[in-house]
Amino acid sequence: MNIYFVGIGGIGMSALARHFNSLGERVAGYDRTPTRLTQEIEAEGIKITFDDNTDEIPETFRDKANTTVVFTPAIPAENKILTYFRQNGFNIVKRAEMLGRLTADANAICIAGTHGKTTTSTLTAHILRNSKVGCSAFLGGISANYDTNYWRNEQSQFIVTEADEFDRSFLHLHPYLALITSMDADHLDIYGTHKEVIKAFHKFASQTAVGGSLVYKYGLNFDESKVGEDSEIFTYARENDKADFYAFGIKLVGSRYHFSISTPFGQITDVELGLPGLHNVENAVAATALAMLAGAEEDEVRAALKTFIGNRRRFQYRIDTENFCMIDDYAHHPEEIRTMLSSVKAMYKGRRITVVFQPHLYTRTRDFADGFAAALSIADRILLLDIYPAREQPIPGVDSNMLAAKMKGADVKLTTKEALFDEIMSEPLDVLVMMGAGNIDAMVPDIEGRIRKVLKL
Repeated sequence: MNIYFVGIGGIGMSALARHFNSLGERVAGYDRTPTRLTQEIEAEGIKITFDDNTDEIPETFRDKANTTVVFTPAIPAENKILTYFRQNGFNIVKRAEMLGRLTADANAICIAGTHGKTTTSTLTAHILRNSKVGCSAFLGGISANYDTNYWRNEQSQFIVTEADEFDRSFLHLHPYLALITSMDADHLDIYGTHKEVIKAFHKFASQTAVGGSLVYKYGLNFDESKVGEDSEIFTYARENDKADFYAFGIKLVGSRYHFSISTPFGQITDVELGLPGLHNVENAVAATALAMLAGAEEDEVRAALKTFIGNRRRFQYRIDTENFCMIDDYAHHPEEIRTMLSSVKAMYKGRRITVVFQPHLYTRTRDFADGFAAALSIADRILLLDIYPAREQPIPGVDSNMLAAKMKGADVKLTTKEALFDEIMSEPLDVLVMMGAGNIDAMVPDIEGRIRKVLKL
């Protein structure tokens, strides 16, 4: 079978492409720009074109009878390659629909939430991979432990996957174990209102399999009656003993958190989390809940939490010395930014924190401008790049100037990609956070390299 991916460089799409490639199917695809991820999947033998030109479609993939086309809604409707497949009657499916098919006959562990789901998904998969249970995984980030967003374990009945709320994609999934980390307002260009976002999460939860379990963060505005009586319901929290799973005795030792976890199956004591950030203690509790419900044992959980080092661009240290550290993070929603910067502030008390932020999407910037301004103001110094448009056209009056104007009294400055390094270096280096979901990740290696030269690292 031939499978062509339109938008193959997306994190979810690339995992699917890797899956079919590992099965020996013929796989190719299109994406707009080369990235580190596209280079990696090309190295695995997948042909990718970056030219939206139908002449670039390999002849093999023009065979309508033997080709399935997978696309992501992030691809513009006017894309020429996708239009060619549509006009010529190819079998075309959305990414989420394909993921739903692949997980339908397995015990799917699906992690949903407007933030926190990528780290929690990867940590859940890491625990199970290092337990007798095992798992396959389709992840929403590149695991730093394994340098991939996909792996296959034919001996395990479990598949861990991120359940993405964008375009209501997660409604194609029917989880055996489901988890909801958060239900904040987001993707209002799709949902319109926060109420509709919450309704979609309830629908996702209602699809939990008979005999399966739903876990959600204690305190969420969640209506348990939406879940069938034949599914168990659990809650988790960072340190609230009213939840079924929670942490206690949390203390910071260096850059790592040490704690214990209370579960319905007993306590897991003397836990050390390999990933920094207080918010990741909460993610660890969530992942522990799923892993134990899947059958992982106490010692397996404890050992895996200690060895977990996260995902690329999730609280990822690029430079970490006694006098300076540079952290790269994917945060692009006000709540993610607040959580991330609050964790950094707690870890580096008394230090001057500079954040470089690239807003993502005009609609998100417009809808949450006040939230962005408040969250970014946790930092001591803010450098704002232009908005990364992704799939959107500009909206009059919505730009980084608008955000800056809302940060009354903050040390905030607009900058460009070209001027960014000089702006960073215009003050003494201390703690630097590079943050955003656009193409800021492409700037990080250059900034890191130039700082290393200055510091002679």
